[in-house]
Amino acid sequence: MTKKACHSRIITSCLLAMLTLSTVFAHASDTLRVVTHNRVTVVTDPSKGENTYRAWGVFPTARQGIRGIKLKVHLGCPDNMRCADWDYKDHITIRRTGGVRGESQDIEVGRMLTPYGGAFGKDWKFDWEVDITDFSLLLRDSVEIEYKHTGWEPNEDRGWTVTLAFEVVKGTPAWEPISIRKVYDGAYRYGDPANPIENELKPVPFTADKKAAFARMRVVQTGHGMDKPDNCAEFCSKYREVYFDQKLIDRRDIWKKCGENPLYPQAGTWVYDRANWCPGDLMQPDVYDLAVQPGSSHTVDINMENYASTEPSADEYITAYLIQYRKPSARHDVAITDIIRPTLKDAHRRQNPANAQPHIVVRNMGASPLTKLDIRYGTKGFAQQKYTWSGSIAPAATTLIALPGVIDNNVGQNVFEIELLQPNGKKDRYTADNKMTSSFTGVPRHGETMIVYLMTNNQPTQNSYVLTNSDGKVISERIAGSLEANTLYRDTVQLTKGKYEFMLLDSAGNGLEFWANPRGGRGKVRLLNKDGAMLQDFESDFGSSVRYAFEIGAPVAPVTDHTSFGLYPTRTNDTTTFDYYANFPHDVLVQIVTDPGDEVVLEKRYQQIKEGVFTYDLSQHPKGRFYLKVYIDGEEKFKKRIRLKE
Repeated sequence: MTKKACHSRIITSCLLAMLTLSTVFAHASDTLRVVTHNRVTVVTDPSKGENTYRAWGVFPTARQGIRGIKLKVHLGCPDNMRCADWDYKDHITIRRTGGVRGESQDIEVGRMLTPYGGAFGKDWKFDWEVDITDFSLLLRDSVEIEYKHTGWEPNEDRGWTVTLAFEVVKGTPAWEPISIRKVYDGAYRYGDPANPIENELKPVPFTADKKAAFARMRVVQTGHGMDKPDNCAEFCSKYREVYFDQKLIDRRDIWKKCGENPLYPQAGTWVYDRANWCPGDLMQPDVYDLAVQPGSSHTVDINMENYASTEPSADEYITAYLIQYRKPSARHDVAITDIIRPTLKDAHRRQNPANAQPHIVVRNMGASPLTKLDIRYGTKGFAQQKYTWSGSIAPAATTLIALPGVIDNNVGQNVFEIELLQPNGKKDRYTADNKMTSSFTGVPRHGETMIVYLMTNNQPTQNSYVLTNSDGKVISERIAGSLEANTLYRDTVQLTKGKYEFMLLDSAGNGLEFWANPRGGRGKVRLLNKDGAMLQDFESDFGSSVRYAFEIGAPVAPVTDHTSFGLYPTRTNDTTTFDYYANFPHDVLVQIVTDPGDEVVLEKRYQQIKEGVFTYDLSQHPKGRFYLKVYIDGEEKFKKRIRLKE
C-alpha cells in the first residue's frame, strides 16, 4: 500500500497499515500512548550537518477532549554501534497534520541536546519528558513527526536509538485552545555589529480572539557557537528581556548550571555551564501567560542584552509560539503533574532515593488563584499522612511543594501515592488528575556505626559534606575550608535508629575529579561500616553534589558485593593509574584497547584481589584514543576512555 492511496481524512486502517509503529493504551483507560519513533537508529549526515527521521502517529480526533500531553524521549545505544560522542542540538517537530496530503506545520514541540556518549556502555539508556499540551490543537488525527539530528561526527560506528512517545490524557481540557501561531522561529545571529539581533527580534503584534481570556507565549531558547571575546553564545551568560505591550514582564540570564545534571558522568565537558542548556537535556519551555480582552490588540517582544563580537559567529536558537485560550472551565481545579521524590524517573536521579520530605509539582487548572490545598500522601501499605498547604498559585501556573515527614519503605520496590483534595476549600471540578503514584526503591538499612571515608584532591577548599537526620539536624559535617589537600579523612559517626541523608558538595561544580581540570587531581568518597566494608561508593566525577539516603535500624542489610573503580588521568602523554576496591575478592582482567578497533594493546590479570592501585605506561603506543575495560569474573563492569596526547 502506498502513501498516495491514503486520503488525508482517512486515518484508520490505511495509516495504521503504513505505520510500523503502534499506538497503545497505557497507565489508565483515558491515556493514549502514541509511539511514532520506536528505537530508531539515529546518526549524523556529515555532508549536511543534519539528518531527518520522519514517522506518523494517530492522535485523538478533533472532537475528543484532551486534558494533557507529555512528550517522552528515550535515548539508548544502538545494538550494532556505540553511543555517539557529541552534544548536538536535535529538533522534534510537528511536520505535517491532516494526513499525507495535509498541511505543512514545522512546529517545534521538543528540543533535545544529546549527551557526550563516548564512555557509555552498550546497555546505557535514559528518559526525559516535557509537557506539550499547548500543541493539542495540532496533535489531532494523523500527524507526521520529525526528529532532526544535527552534527558532523562520523556516522559509520556511532549513533543513538531514539524512541518518541506521546502520552495523551483524554478528558475535558482545563482551558480550551483557540489558536496557535509562530512568533519567532530560527537561528538568530548574535553579536554582529553590522546586523544586531534586534533587527530580527522585532515586536510581533497580535489581536486577541473574540473568545480569548488569556494568551500564552511559549519560548525555547538555546545559545550556540564560540566567538570572540566572550565565547558566545554557548559559553556566555547574557540576559534576555520579554515585553508585553511595551512593558517588561521578565528579565533573566540565558544560562544554566550543569553540575546538577541528572545524567552523569559523561565523557566530555558536561559540567561546564552553558547558555540555557546542558549536554543530555530535553529543554523545558519558558511560559508567559498574558491577560487579554476579547478583540484587543497587543504586542510581544523578545530583546537580548547588547553584545558586539569581533568575530561574530554566535546564534540564539529561538522558537516562540503564541497560544490563545478560552476562560478556564472551572474556578477550583487542581492537578498533580509530577512526583520529584520519591521516584525512579531518570530526570530526578539527583533527588533519589529519598527517605524524607516528598516533593511534588502541582498545577492550578482553575480560574481562581489557588491559595489552599489539602494533600494526602504516603507509601502504599503504610499509614497515610495529610498536609494542608497554603500559598498562592496563579491560574495555569505550577509550583513545587515539599511535604513534611518521612517516606516509609519496604526493602526493594515500593509505591508512593498522592491525592489532592479541596482546592481553596472547595470541591474540585475535575478529579481525574488529582491522584498520582510513583514507584521507588526503598533506601538501605545500615548499622549504627558508619565511617565517612574521604580522600581529598588538590582543591579541597571547594568541598564539604554534611550528614543530617530526617528533621534536617546536622549530625556530622566538614565545612568548606576545613579540609587539607590530598588527605584521607575517616570520620566515624555513631547513629541512632532513624532516617538520614549524606551529601557531599563541590562549589566549583567539577566534583572530586574532572578530566579537563588536571590541576584538581582526583579524590574519593565512600561510606563504610564498622568493619571497613563498603556500603556506598560515589562517582568522583559528580559535578556539584552527590547524596545518599539511608536508615539505621534492624534488620541491617547484608554487605553486598560493591566494587569501586577509578582511572586518572584520562588525558595523558605517558601513564595513567587505575584503582580498584571490592568487598570480596575476584579475578580481575584489565584491558586497554584502541578506539576504534578494539585492538588490545595492554592486558593485565589479577587473581582474587580485593583492592589495588596500578599504573600503566602507554608512552610506547601511537597517540590517540583508547578505552580501559575491566572484567570481573569474565563480565565487563567498567569502561573509561583515555586520550594519549602528544
